[in-house]
Amino acid sequence: QVQLVESGGGLVQAGGSLRLSCVASGSIYSINAMDWYRQAPGKQRELVAHSTSDESTHYADSVKGRFTISRDNAKNTVYLQMNSLNPENTAVYYCEADVRVILTPYDTNNWGQGTQVTVSS
Repeated sequence: QVQLVESGGGLVQAGGSLRLSCVASGSIYSINAMDWYRQAPGKQRELVAHSTSDESTHYADSVKGRFTISRDNAKNTVYLQMNSLNPENTAVYYCEADVRVILTPYDTNNWGQGTQVTVSS
């Protein structure tokens, strides 16, 4: 009932920037948290950035000051601006959203398919 589609990944040199986007669609009544996670090869998926519907944010220590999460609630879209990228940021980046579906009394946890970010040295 809810689909999340990420875009914006790719190959970038160290020191460069990328902007990821994630659009939620479907039978959406409201969206609470919208987050970005990442999973590097051989590692567990980790939270990169968190945003709430009232625009409060939280970042992993490793990305503070370099990454910025933002939302366009009217478009059900969350962005991740990534600056000063380094090879350690190479991973598949996933969007996650806690969505209240129309005519349901609870939120559902939804994931996108992921977008690859590769940073070359």
